[in-house]
Amino acid sequence: MPDTMRRAMLRGALGMGTALGLAPLLARPALSQGGPAAVPKVGGVAATAIPEFRVDPFWPKPLPNNWMIGAVAGVAVDKRDHIWIVQRPGTIAQRQLMAERSPPETSCCVRAPSVLVFDKQGNVLRHWGGPGQGYEWPEVEHGIYVDAKDFVWLAGSGPKDHQLLKFTLDGQFVMQIGRSGQSKGNSDTANLNRPADVEVDTEAQEVYVADGYGNRRVIVFDSETGAYKRHWGAYGQAPVDGGPEAYGGTAAYTPGQPPSRQFASPVHCVRLTKDRQVYVCDRTNDRYQVFRRDGSFVAEYFIAPQTRLNGSVADLIPSLDPSQEFLFSVDNSNGVARVIRRRDGEVLSTFGRPGRWAGQFHVPHNIAQDSEGSLYITEVDNGQRVQRFVRHAPS
Repeated sequence: MPDTMRRAMLRGALGMGTALGLAPLLARPALSQGGPAAVPKVGGVAATAIPEFRVDPFWPKPLPNNWMIGAVAGVAVDKRDHIWIVQRPGTIAQRQLMAERSPPETSCCVRAPSVLVFDKQGNVLRHWGGPGQGYEWPEVEHGIYVDAKDFVWLAGSGPKDHQLLKFTLDGQFVMQIGRSGQSKGNSDTANLNRPADVEVDTEAQEVYVADGYGNRRVIVFDSETGAYKRHWGAYGQAPVDGGPEAYGGTAAYTPGQPPSRQFASPVHCVRLTKDRQVYVCDRTNDRYQVFRRDGSFVAEYFIAPQTRLNGSVADLIPSLDPSQEFLFSVDNSNGVARVIRRRDGEVLSTFGRPGRWAGQFHVPHNIAQDSEGSLYITEVDNGQRVQRFVRHAPS
């Protein structure tokens, strides 16, 4: 849809104005500052040029130990430029695991551990994961984050996954927030409800959780003690249990039908920026919302709002230039990745398409980047892989 038409439809749909609390959507406030005086560079590419990416078909290298991976439901890059993924061993088809049988029926394969760590050359450096003493491993692995203090955070989206786990780099258990199967809903500050992903503000010692597949909120805990700090729902309001899952595709642009006043299921990502903004993926509502760190609402932006199925905003991350001029996002329903201008939410370009070949996607799910600006994009369902896209100078 052309941008001029989209904005015209927005004005018609939002004729009730501030009575609906939707003025920020029309205002589209600037979310970053900075001008052309100094052109920052990331990986040798000027940040003011629209970033371009090319798939690296040889990354990662073949897995060792006869391993096979399932749906890859989280990716993160640590301060050493090591790439972390969490995958779901339980999603691997039995036909791919014949070597696990006794006696083995084929020469390959066996399940890989849930957590795998790669270097930028694609070699496996670390591996661990699964049930252990003192913590409740998630039923369905979902989301991974490595903070600046080298702690690894894991979430889960299974029906009873109401907990968040914290480990060392080597998989030693540190802390659990919440308990399996104990959630009492959006007002419960002791438990989560199928959390999707996390990010840590190391300086403030706070962990932000996209909570999630069961709840409809962002919740913040002390990252050292696990103590509850605050939480909020869409537009910074208190989230409520129940209600519609989503606005129903194009209904957001129909006069008299405002966007949903709460997050849909799932609240799929939470990302922090240098200017202390909080970005939240409201996946099924085809939008992301922006907040201040205290939960006050700033703005919202819609992406491919005609999308149904699982929605269009599965994950997003800010670029690495000082003003974080761009957002990079993945859309697991339409099978593409997008480059978005952060200050106004304008989609500048897309790459990829649904398919099985290198550079194509089957249900892209998470996105991360290394210090050179290369992107790492995971795939769930039976996509079951992580791909690397190298940033390069536009032609």
